Amino acid sequence: MAILSAENIVLNQQLGSKEEAIRATGQVLVDRGYVEPAYIEKMLEREQLTTTYMGNFVAIPHGTEDAKSAVKESGIAIIQVPNGVSFDGNEVKLLIGIAGKGDEHLEILSQIAIVCSEEDNVLQIVNASSKEEILAMFDEVN
Repeated sequence: MAILSAENIVLNQQLGSKEEAIRATGQVLVDRGYVEPAYIEKMLEREQLTTTYMGNFVAIPHGTEDAKSAVKESGIAIIQVPNGVSFDGNEVKLLIGIAGKGDEHLEILSQIAIVCSEEDNVLQIVNASSKEEILAMFDEVN
């Protein structure tokens, strides 16, 4: 199973709260078979410990360290929120949910960091009109 595929990308979502945003991101990972449903609660727990807002309109919700048992396979979910959702006053337009098996997620995170360190790249993803456009942004990193 691919870590990131078109089926893991959700375009043009409207989300009312940080909790709703994290749940939606986790649900994609559940629906695609990467994680057990319990992982979503661990994502919310993680957010209470420290925000997953990264700057440049990006949040990277993921589970706590002890959530590893709920991960079946490494995967990434991407949700586009063009109108933004507030993460404690910070506007998030791109949600990137991560489930990592073992240390595989570290490589995933470094790829995401490279792409998302440029605000122009983030806005390109937020404004992308197709899942393929978004996939291409991350393929360039490989």
